[in-house]
Amino acid sequence: MRYFIHLSFDGTNYSGWQRQHETNNTLQEVVESTLSALLKKQIRVYGCGRTDAGVHASQYVVQLDIDRAPLFDLKFRLNKNLPSDIAVFDVFEVEDNIHCRYDAISRTYDYFLHWKKDSHLINYSSFYDGLTLDFDLMKKAAMLIENTVDFKPLCKQPDFYENTECNISNCQLFIDDERGRMRFTITSNRFLRGMIRHCIFFLLKVGSGKMTIDDFQKILNQELQLKQKQPALPNGLFLSMIKYPTINLKESSSLIKMLKIGLDK
Repeated sequence: MRYFIHLSFDGTNYSGWQRQHETNNTLQEVVESTLSALLKKQIRVYGCGRTDAGVHASQYVVQLDIDRAPLFDLKFRLNKNLPSDIAVFDVFEVEDNIHCRYDAISRTYDYFLHWKKDSHLINYSSFYDGLTLDFDLMKKAAMLIENTVDFKPLCKQPDFYENTECNISNCQLFIDDERGRMRFTITSNRFLRGMIRHCIFFLLKVGSGKMTIDDFQKILNQELQLKQKQPALPNGLFLSMIKYPTINLKESSSLIKMLKIGLDK
């Protein structure tokens, strides 16, 4: 029997989703150990995608395969036993041939950034002090990203993939200059390692006048190479939506909705 666990997490205190040899502080291990204790057997789960250390998810799907249906309310027990920074919204059975990662048709990420210090945003929006940005240029740069197909220049480990092509269906930048805040949202059929945080790196380069639009276009076209690129800070990044052909996951996290206020038009 296959179940999907629809949840959200605050990634501040974790080394990302994926289980790693060098650390036991990953979200996957926490979820697996909790499920193993509840179901009284060794459990391994799959996640709908990787997230880096410090990155959050307001919508995430975990795949669980077990021999028989639990005799108790698994959602309730999970929420009672998981740490407070992981919240389960729903647990439901799916067909055995549906995979939480490979059958997703799109994922949406939101990146929040602020340049006016705000203690309430510090864990969920990346703080860049003293920025002076040209938002019109940044929006033009975002349009270039949307029209790009091969994201090899924005990938952390391009040799890891057979190909580095992504189908971007939405890419927008929202600005609240008065409050000193920005939101970058992007939707694609797939994402590469480090891709979104490198998008932010280049948007800030263009917006601050340290790179021209023409040079950014040349980088995307692989006509110009920047030897050193630094991914943007992780704490502003959220996996905020994942879509499947036959499954409708409702937005459940109030945090992402609050963060979007003033940055949704």
